[in-house]
Amino acid sequence: MQFYNLKTRSHVDVPESAIKKTKMVRKTKSGEQTRYALMAEHGGAKLYKFVNEATYKATKAEEV
Repeated sequence: MQFYNLKTRSHVDVPESAIKKTKMVRKTKSGEQTRYALMAEHGGAKLYKFVNEATYKATKAEEV
């Protein structure tokens, strides 16, 4: 899967086995907001990729 590395400002290919997924929930004035993200570490840098719920559920990565 392709991630964007902010340090090097380039796209990086990360193998599926190195990806973990997480769900971030926060409270707002009008209720709760849920954000879905995929995380990976490549070259000492933590990489994040925000995805929609369908992609999050379809990914077979380990949930953190």
